[in-house]
Amino acid sequence: MSTPQDPSKTPRVDSAQIGPDEVPPNEGQKRAVSHASAGSTSGTNQPVDGNGNGHGGAVATAPRTTVSGSNRLGLLRDVYKGSATTLCAGCGHNAITNHIIKAFYDYGVNPYYLAKMSGIGCSSKAPDYFVSRAHGFNSVHGRMPSVATGAKLANRKLVVVGISGDGDTASIGLGQYCHMIRRNLDMVYICEDNGVYGLTKGQFSATADLGSIQKGGKPNEFETIDICALAIELGASFVARSFSGDGKQVVPLIQAALAHRGAAILDIISPCVTFNDHDGSTKSYAYVKEHDIELDEVDFIPYYENIQADYEPGSATDVTLHDGSHVRLRKLAEEEHDVNDRLSALRVIHEARDKGELLTGLLYVNPQQKDLCELESLPSEDRLLKDLTEEECRVSPEAWDSLMAEYAN
Repeated sequence: MSTPQDPSKTPRVDSAQIGPDEVPPNEGQKRAVSHASAGSTSGTNQPVDGNGNGHGGAVATAPRTTVSGSNRLGLLRDVYKGSATTLCAGCGHNAITNHIIKAFYDYGVNPYYLAKMSGIGCSSKAPDYFVSRAHGFNSVHGRMPSVATGAKLANRKLVVVGISGDGDTASIGLGQYCHMIRRNLDMVYICEDNGVYGLTKGQFSATADLGSIQKGGKPNEFETIDICALAIELGASFVARSFSGDGKQVVPLIQAALAHRGAAILDIISPCVTFNDHDGSTKSYAYVKEHDIELDEVDFIPYYENIQADYEPGSATDVTLHDGSHVRLRKLAEEEHDVNDRLSALRVIHEARDKGELLTGLLYVNPQQKDLCELESLPSEDRLLKDLTEEECRVSPEAWDSLMAEYAN
């Protein structure tokens, strides 16, 4: 799908050379201010400042010291863009792409270490629309987790981000989705969920709600597969749900998922304007806006920023992630919910479904859970699997003979 850009040709500075309070040098930049940073962000028309933040956004909870128009790596916002979209005008997937670009830019993702994975479907075209200088791989339909697993085990330094859809995840790819979660593969898994098969004229997908009405008038008579509830049940260590039109919530959730070590599942409801944006649909823009119940207001505070809280005592929950970053949650919904309690997460999901509500926000997180690389005792990041020699990977003849003799006895 896309090929990696040599890091020497990427306008950047090495983050290791930048202290937490230092301004990165203006190295490798062609322009002082990116034209893109002066436009809209996260699917809104809010102007953004030199740091790429909307003036009304919830992401920037602490000041960022960067060169005008660049992030903490010295990268311009343009670096995080991709090819022009070929999706329908108004598609929720395009809004998600904008949120990803903003989240990656603000977080400071190094494009050279980014591995973009996808399967088949409208959603799986999305990796071509952001960070064109990064690695990319379009897998067979429903088989993206296998490719992502191989990439991550071979090189633990990769930031693996998978973009999937409700068909690619909950239908043909359901088995792979489940086993990726069981193994707690260290990756960000974004499901762009519109409840229909957009490439084949709008049939219901497995995530369509019971009783939802198809564009042609036919109701869905089958139970939905709730991929968030399923993920929590299978032991996922980070689960969230949001709406493509809510950039204020989506952006910090993506950043928190990037900072988390383990399988980070984001189910983002993304209306299909062609086949599933009509009366009777439970995944239309109108329905989601009317029935969206936010569990919490989400702020993400990167590890390199000072934590500044402005919430009333007792009204906020602070979750520390693996790299020292924080997710700060301010409760909005009436439901009592502990994001570290798996049973509580399952309860509020099922209760919201019974009420016909769409529950959004961070549903569950367990920062202490080991990821697949730790469980398999892989070499550290200083000695990557991909760098081992053939002699180091193969059992010696002497060791093999010893092993065979042991079993022979």
